[in-house]
Amino acid sequence: MASQTNGTRHYGRLDGKVALVTGGGQGIGETISRKFASEGASIIIADFNAESGKAVVESLRSQGTKAEFIRADVTKRSDWDEIAKLIQSSFNGKLDILVNNAGTAYPAESSLTVSEANFEKVYAVNVKSIFHSVQAIFPLMIAQKTGGSVVNISSIAAIRPRGKLTWYNSSKAAVSNASKALAHEFGEHGIRVNSVCPVLVPTQLANNFVPGFENTPEYRAKAAQLFQIPLGRLTTADDVANVSLWLASDESSFITGIDHHVDGGRSI
Repeated sequence: MASQTNGTRHYGRLDGKVALVTGGGQGIGETISRKFASEGASIIIADFNAESGKAVVESLRSQGTKAEFIRADVTKRSDWDEIAKLIQSSFNGKLDILVNNAGTAYPAESSLTVSEANFEKVYAVNVKSIFHSVQAIFPLMIAQKTGGSVVNISSIAAIRPRGKLTWYNSSKAAVSNASKALAHEFGEHGIRVNSVCPVLVPTQLANNFVPGFENTPEYRAKAAQLFQIPLGRLTTADDVANVSLWLASDESSFITGIDHHVDGGRSI
């Protein structure tokens, strides 16, 4: 939010903008929501977990941010339509930033044994959600005639896939590919679409990628070595939020259709 010191107003990099963050109630999404709010954005959090999502919104409000929560299953078009209604009713249809952050994975295992249910889940949450976001939310951005920034959280697995998470990897490759195609299709409306590709982030999903992972300095160092990351550490939620902030801001106004690797050199 814009701050006031000695009578002087200091503007944040997102001052006056409205941002929608899916999965914004915890992990990377929560960090992005808080980062955006600290830079002046109003925040809409759409999350399946109502308890955590409401808690983040209440925290943001206590700090002076205009924030709204809506419980949503991002795999359902009807829930996206409700998000669009909230944007219309609470923000007069204004939306400047969309962060498609909600995502899921399954425990690493042979592609010979992955269940159909796990396959369908990663594609529904990671890919179908973006399909719905385009048809439900892009019309609002087009109507306001001021463009917007869409940030899709992909993964370095989309660029440098490895076995035993084949269908997760390919779902994120779909995110990255769709981001490029959407950037091309909607550039004429001033809508920029980029993807952010982190390597392992120590969140609730980390155990899917490194069985038995614990968020301790020792385990993080071991995982960084396992993933052969040149800079010697894992991606943090702040790393992802910082890049997302730049992509959401006017500082990146000529950047679209790009995969931004946030991986400490893992993809080299």
